[in-house]
Amino acid sequence: MAKNSGPESAQAQDAQPQDACRTREVLDIVGDKWSLLVVRTLKDGPLRFTQLKRSIDGISQRMLTVTLRGLERDGILSRTVHNVMPPHVSYELTPMGATLRDATAPLLEWSIAHLPHIDAARAEYDTRRA
Repeated sequence: MAKNSGPESAQAQDAQPQDACRTREVLDIVGDKWSLLVVRTLKDGPLRFTQLKRSIDGISQRMLTVTLRGLERDGILSRTVHNVMPPHVSYELTPMGATLRDATAPLLEWSIAHLPHIDAARAEYDTRRA
């Protein structure tokens, strides 16, 4: 197997045990369905809160607010307040957020492609367990 080279692999090779534990914090972002859906929804550029809410099926206003705050805190997206009447806020991915989008896009595509298979497997399982 070929060894990776470059700054990312060098950093990974130099990682300390405490760094490995801290990666769980990042995996919490990646593993959170709402965060991934927000990141995916912002792929084409900035959106207002109401546009995000309409675009993400099933998310409550409160959960969207919590998710946006967390992603802003982690540097994944930026929040811009526009001084217009009435004032409004828009959200967009930061450069780091764009790299998260690129890294997780295959996972989201896999999910969409395999939903029918997962539904069928669940139905078969439930039938066997009934």
